[in-house]
Amino acid sequence: HVQLVESGGGSVQAGGSLRLSCVVSGYIYSSYCMGWFRQAPGKDREGVAAMDIDGVTSYQDSVKGRFTISRDNDKNTVHLQMNSLKPEDTAMYYCAATSNWSVYCSEMKLSDFEYWGQGTQVTVS
Repeated sequence: HVQLVESGGGSVQAGGSLRLSCVVSGYIYSSYCMGWFRQAPGKDREGVAAMDIDGVTSYQDSVKGRFTISRDNDKNTVHLQMNSLKPEDTAMYYCAATSNWSVYCSEMKLSDFEYWGQGTQVTVS
């Protein structure tokens, strides 16, 4: 049974920072691509950042230069450092992983990820 558990969400003022973490537990052969997605009220879930097992990263344009994704393959964890936060970053943030090596991690397609966390709320005021 694979489980993804996020932590680190909270409420901050605009310009502040938060660091999200996600731990993958249970047997997963290899988390080829791990990523962060977010969903604001009334909006679709969207990809924010992703990193493949070789360390290649991808970011949504709106977070480039402000967010940094990192991962520890040995510990099956992924982090999202969020700086210069804006009110429009307010959303539920979800960690996701896939062991499918045929996906294009950079595309951050929701349907490519078979493992999802429950989400952690980020509120920027």
